[in-house]
Amino acid sequence: MKLHKQPLLLLVICFILGILFQEKMVLAGITFYLVIVICLIILAAICFHSYFLHKTKAFLLGLLFFGAGIILHYHNTFSSDVSSFVNKKETVTFKISQKLNTTEKYKKYEGAGQIENINFNSVFYVPKDSKELDFVHYYKADAYITQPKEPQYDFQFEYKKYLKRKHIEYQAYVSKEIQSTERDDLTPTDKLHQYRFKVLKDIDKTGMSDKTKEFLKGIILADRTEIDEGTVQDFNKSGMVHFLAISGTHIVVIFGMFYFLLIRFIPLKFRKYAVILSLAFIWLFAAFIGFGNSVLRSCIMLSVYFIFVLLQRKPDLLHSLALSAFFILIGDTQQFFDVGFQLSFLAVLGIYWLNQPLLKYFPKQDNYLKKLLFNTITISLSAQLATLPLVLYYFHQFSFISIIANIVIVPFSEIIIVFSFLMTALVSCGIDFELMNVVYDFVIQILLKMIHWFAEVDVLFFENIPMNGLEVFIVFVVLYLLRSVIVKFNLKNSSGLIMAVIVFLIIRTGSNVFENQKEEVLIHTFGKNNLISIKRGDRACFWISDMENKDKVLQFVVKPYCSSRRIHHFEIKTFSNSVQKVVFRNKIYDLK
Repeated sequence: MKLHKQPLLLLVICFILGILFQEKMVLAGITFYLVIVICLIILAAICFHSYFLHKTKAFLLGLLFFGAGIILHYHNTFSSDVSSFVNKKETVTFKISQKLNTTEKYKKYEGAGQIENINFNSVFYVPKDSKELDFVHYYKADAYITQPKEPQYDFQFEYKKYLKRKHIEYQAYVSKEIQSTERDDLTPTDKLHQYRFKVLKDIDKTGMSDKTKEFLKGIILADRTEIDEGTVQDFNKSGMVHFLAISGTHIVVIFGMFYFLLIRFIPLKFRKYAVILSLAFIWLFAAFIGFGNSVLRSCIMLSVYFIFVLLQRKPDLLHSLALSAFFILIGDTQQFFDVGFQLSFLAVLGIYWLNQPLLKYFPKQDNYLKKLLFNTITISLSAQLATLPLVLYYFHQFSFISIIANIVIVPFSEIIIVFSFLMTALVSCGIDFELMNVVYDFVIQILLKMIHWFAEVDVLFFENIPMNGLEVFIVFVVLYLLRSVIVKFNLKNSSGLIMAVIVFLIIRTGSNVFENQKEEVLIHTFGKNNLISIKRGDRACFWISDMENKDKVLQFVVKPYCSSRRIHHFEIKTFSNSVQKVVFRNKIYDLK
C-alpha cells in the first residue's frame, strides 16, 4: 500500500491524531482558541495559490485536519450539572432512548431526564418486576440520583469514563411507582424505535424456544439485552460473537437479498435504480435497529462503493473506509474510543491487507464452492489476525478454536441471516407459521449446540493474557511486515519480520520481569464486602469472605488483576466476616 496514493486515509489519520492529542492534553482557553486561529490561517493559505504553498499543500492539509480533530473533540466533550441532586432522592421526568442489558435486579435504559427544569442524560435502573418501558411515553417517578464512581485501581474497567463518552454522567435508581403519559413530540427515530420494540414483543409471543427467540432478536434486530449469560460466554469463547452482532456481513447479505428481489421485477435498463433502492433499504434498516458503529460503517462503505460503480469509477476500499470513519467521527469524536469502532475498522483493514496474499496459497478457485470455502478461511483469518492485538489488550483472552469455528460456521452465515430476516419480516407483518417456527427453532438449536461445543474446548482457550500499549504497537508492526513475507518469502522480507518479533519478545520479557519484581497488597471493594489480594512476584492470593460471590469476584476482580499484574498463578481463600483488620509485613489493612 502506497500511502501517498491514499490521501483520504492519511487525512483521517491526522484527524484521529488530533482527537488523541486533545484527549491527552485537554486544550482549553487561550491555547484552544490559538488552535482555531492557526486552522483558519492554514485554510486561508491553502486557498492562496503560489508555488511554495503548492509544494507544502499536503503538509498543511494534514495539519488542518489535525487541528479539526482537536476542535471537534473539544466540542464533543460533554458535561451537565445536576450535582445539587446527586445522592438524593428526587422526582424525575424522563424518556428512554435505548434499552440496555437486564441484570439480576434491574432493567436498564439509557434516556434523558429532567429535575426542576434541569436536563441531564442518565442510565435508568428500573426494578426487574416493573413493566417494560417504551419510546412513546414520558415517565415520572421518584429516583435516587448517583454518579458512577471512579475505579479503585488502574486495572478496573472505567465505567464512569465509558458512560461519559456516551454523554451520560448520572445513574438513576427508579422506584416501582412509575407514572406515564403519552408523548406528543415523537420524532421519526422514536417511531422506528417503537416499531422495533413492537416487533421484539411479537417475537416473544411466538412458539420458538427462549434461546432461539433471543438469537433472532440479536442477529437481526441488534437486541442482545435478554440473552442468557451462558450463551454470551459460548459466543465469546468460540470467537463467534461477531456472528451475533450486526456487522458488515449482515448488511451485505440483506442488501444482496433485496437487490436480488428487485432485479427480478425491474427491467435491465433501470438496473441502477435497483441499486439505489437497495441502498435506501439498508439505510432504513440501519435506522430501524439503531446506528451502531459496525452498521454505520458498513452502510457508508457499501454506499460509497456503489456510488463509485454508478459513476463508472473504480471502487477503492480504503477510500470507502476513510470516508466511513470521517462521517462517524465528525458526528461524534468520542466514537473513536469505542472498542466496537476500533475492532470494526481494523477487521476491514486486515482483510484489505492480508486476504489476497493468503488466498494465493490456496488452489485455484474454479467453482463457487471452492471460492466460498477458501475466501471464508482467508477473510476470517485476516480479520482475526488484524484484531488480535486489540482483543488481547482489551479482553486478555483468545481461543484458537475460534479459527476452526469460523471456518465451519461462517459459510452458512448467509443462509442463517436470510432465514432470520425472513422470520423477522413475517413476525413484523403479524404472520405466524408454526411449521416455519419449528424448522427455524431446530436449525438455530443445532447452531447454538455447535457453538457451545466449540466453546467447551478449553484446551485451546487462553485467558489472563497480559498486553500493554507498547506490545500492541509492536504486534501491529509484525502484522504490517507479515504481508511482504506472505507475498514473497525471501531473506530481506523475513529478516524484518524476525527482527520485529525479537523486539516484541524483548519488550514482553522486560515487562514481565519488571512487574514480577513488585510486591503489592490491595483492599478491593466488591459490593458490600471487601477482599484483600497479596502479590509476590508472579503469584497472588485473594482472600474473600463470601464464597457465594466467587464467580463474580473471579470475573470482575481476580482475572483483570492477574492480566494487569502479569500473574501466572493465583489462589482464592476465605476469611471470617468477623475479621476487621489484616497485618502484613508490619502494616495494618482495614477491611471495614
